[in-house]
Amino acid sequence: MKVASWATDRRFSVIAFAVSAALCSGAAWADAAQSSSQLEEVVVTATKRSDKISDTPAAISAITGEGLGAGGISNVSDLSSAVPDLSIGNQFGVNRAFIRGVGLTSIDLGADGAVAFLQNEAQIARPAEQLTGFFDLDRIEVLRGPQGTTYGRGATAGVVNLVTKKPSDKLEGYADFTLGDYSSKIFEGAIGGPLSDRVSARVAGKSEKRDGYGTNLYTGNPVDDRNAYAVRASLRIKASDDVLIDVVADHFKEDDNNYAFHYFGGTAFPFTLAQIYGGTTIFDHGGDVRNVWSREDAVNQRHGSSATAIVDWKPAGFELKSVTAWRDFQRFNRDDLAATDAHLYGQNNYDESSTSWSQEFTLSTTAATVDWLAGAMYFHEKNPGSVLVPLYNLGPFILAGNCSPITPDAATPCNAFDSTNYHQSGTVTTDAYGVYVQGTKELAPRLKVTLGARFNNEKRKGVGSFEFGALGIFLPTDKEKSWNAVTPKAQLEYHTEGGSLVYGGITRGFKSGVINIGSLNAAINPEFVTSYEVGFKTKVLDNRAFLGLTAFYYNYKDLQVGFVNADSTVETKNAAAARNYGLEFESQTKVTERFSADFAVTYLNAKYKDFTNSYYGDGFQSHQLSGNTLSNAPEISGHIGLTYRLPALDGHMTLHGEAVYSDKVFFTEWNNSDAMQPAYTLVNLSAAYELSSHATVTSWIRNAGDKTVFGNNIITAPLYLSSRVGTVMPPRTFGITLHVNF
Repeated sequence: MKVASWATDRRFSVIAFAVSAALCSGAAWADAAQSSSQLEEVVVTATKRSDKISDTPAAISAITGEGLGAGGISNVSDLSSAVPDLSIGNQFGVNRAFIRGVGLTSIDLGADGAVAFLQNEAQIARPAEQLTGFFDLDRIEVLRGPQGTTYGRGATAGVVNLVTKKPSDKLEGYADFTLGDYSSKIFEGAIGGPLSDRVSARVAGKSEKRDGYGTNLYTGNPVDDRNAYAVRASLRIKASDDVLIDVVADHFKEDDNNYAFHYFGGTAFPFTLAQIYGGTTIFDHGGDVRNVWSREDAVNQRHGSSATAIVDWKPAGFELKSVTAWRDFQRFNRDDLAATDAHLYGQNNYDESSTSWSQEFTLSTTAATVDWLAGAMYFHEKNPGSVLVPLYNLGPFILAGNCSPITPDAATPCNAFDSTNYHQSGTVTTDAYGVYVQGTKELAPRLKVTLGARFNNEKRKGVGSFEFGALGIFLPTDKEKSWNAVTPKAQLEYHTEGGSLVYGGITRGFKSGVINIGSLNAAINPEFVTSYEVGFKTKVLDNRAFLGLTAFYYNYKDLQVGFVNADSTVETKNAAAARNYGLEFESQTKVTERFSADFAVTYLNAKYKDFTNSYYGDGFQSHQLSGNTLSNAPEISGHIGLTYRLPALDGHMTLHGEAVYSDKVFFTEWNNSDAMQPAYTLVNLSAAYELSSHATVTSWIRNAGDKTVFGNNIITAPLYLSSRVGTVMPPRTFGITLHVNF
C-alpha cells in the first residue's frame, strides 16, 4: 500500500508541477510580448446550443482549420493525439473509442460503442463505419463525459460530432495534393458557391492510396494498406429570412488489405497452435509484428452512403431544428485468428450491414425568465450480419490422441470436420425514441442553474442462429427485449465579472441493452453511469491564454464487458460495478503574434468495484477482479504542442511540433502484461511555407520516433490456445502536401 500511495502522490505531483509550469510560462511569455494578439474563439454546437468554448459549462474540445488534414487529424485514430482522455484503437475493422476509460470492449458482432459519433448532429451507429477518413470538415467537437439528457443512448463516455463545411454565398474551393512514404497519394478538394440568390452548393471529395505498413510474408501481399475514396454534395437553401435548409449526401468505398490481425505471441500455453500443426508464425520469420505470416490475407471491403436534411427555423422568440438522416453501410472483413501458414480453422469472415434512419426535433426558447431546450428523437436500424469460420483441420484438436497430422490412418480421419463451420448469423432490429426537456434560469447575477431530464425507450429484436458444426450444435438465437431509462441532469454555473466560468453538476448516462447478432448470449442489460463533475475555465493575460481544469467522479452500474469464454465463443456480461475519477488540465497560450503553445495533462483512476469473471490462464476458474483497472484507461496522459510563425523569403513559414504521452494501458480486465501497451511518447512535426495567400506547401512527419504502439490486443479462444492477436498503430510516416485555395 505504501508503494501504491507513493506512486499516486508522485503522479499528482507531476500534474501539479505541469499546471504550475504552464501558468508561469504563460505569464512570462506574456510579459515579453505585450503586443501579442489574442486567442481565437471557437464556437461549438455539440451541447445543442451555440456557445464559445470558454463559455460552455462542459469538458469540450474542438479541432479546426490547420489541425485537420494530411499531417494532422485525418482519421479517427488521430483524435487521441489532440483530445484529453480520449483513446482510439480498432479491432476486426471496428472503432474502439474510449473517453475517461469508458468505451467499446465487446468483440461480438452488432455491439455498440459508448462514445456517440455523429456527423452534422446525425448518429453514425455502426462502430465499423466510424473508421472512414475525415475530409472537408469545418471542425470536430468532442464532449467528454456522459451526455444522458441531450443525447441519451450510447453517450455514456461522451460525444464526437463531425461538422462538415457548408456552401457559402461566394465561389470558393481548395485542392490538397499529398505525396508520402509507403507510396502514399492523397487528393482532397472541394468547390462551391451560389446557384441563385437563395441557393448555394458545394461538392467535395477525397481519394487515398497507400502501400501496406507491413507485408504478409507468406503470400507477399500487403498488410494495412489503404485504397479508398469518398464524395460529398451539400446544398444550402435560404427558404426565407428565418428558415435555413441544409441537405448533405455522401458516399465512400474502401477495398484493400487493411485491419489485419497481427500475431503477438502466446499466453497460457508453453507452445503455439502453429507448433501443433507443423506451421510457423511471424516470430519464426523475423518477428516484426507489423508483418504477418499467415495463409490468409486480410481483406477489407466496405462502402456506405448517407443523406441528412437539416431544417433550422428561427422565428422571433424561438428556434426549431429538424434533423432527418438516412444511412446505409456494408462491410466484409477477413482475417486469420490462427496467425500461421498452417491450413486450419483460423479464417474469420465478418459480414455486416446496417440501414438506419433517424429523426430529431429540438426546440429552444426563452419563457418565464427560463432558457428552455427540449427535444424528441426516433432511431431505427436494421443490422444483419454473420461471422463464418470454416473448421478446416479441426480434427487434431477435438480428437486429441485419436487423430493427428502424422497419423492419417487413425480410426477417425483428421479431416472429419472439414465440411463444418462455426457460424453466427442473423439480424438485429433496433427501435429507440427519447424525449427531453432542460431549463436554465439565472438565480442571481452571473449565477445560473440548469435542470433537465430525458426519457429513453429502446427495443431490440434479434432473429438468427448459432452453429458449431463440429460439436453438432445448431441453435436458434431469436430473442427480443426492451428497456426504459430516465437520465436527469442538474448543474450550476457561475460567470465571474472577469469572465471566468465555474461550474458543477450531476448527470446520469444510459447505454442501451444489447442483443448481439447470432449470439448465444442472453440479452445484455443496459449500463448506467452517475457522473459528478466540476470545472473551471478562464482567459487570462488579456485573452492571450486560456486555462481549463476539470475534475470528475463516475459511479458505474452494469458496465458491459466482452471476452472469449471457455467454450470458445464470444460472450458479453455486465460487470457489477466500477468507478472512475480524474483530473484534466488544458491550456492554450498566444505567446506572441508568432509563437503559440497548447498543453494538456490528465490523471485517470478507473477501477472495477465488483466484477467476477473466469480467467483463461488457469483453466477458466472464476476470480474477483475488484481493484483491477478498466481497459484503455491510462493513469497519466497528455500532450504539448508548440507553433512558431516566421517570415521566410516573400512569405511566411509555420513550424509546429507536438509530443503526445500515454501511460500504460491494459486491454483486458485481467491487467496482465500479455495484453498491455507500455507507456509511450509520440512526436509529430510539420513545417508549412506560404507561397502566397492562395498556396501553402507543408512537409510533415508523424510518429517521428517510429514507435510500435498496439491499438488493441485480443486474447483469442481456447481453440487457438488463447494466443494474442491485435492491431498496430501506424509507424513513422512522412510526406509533403500542396494546398491551393481560391
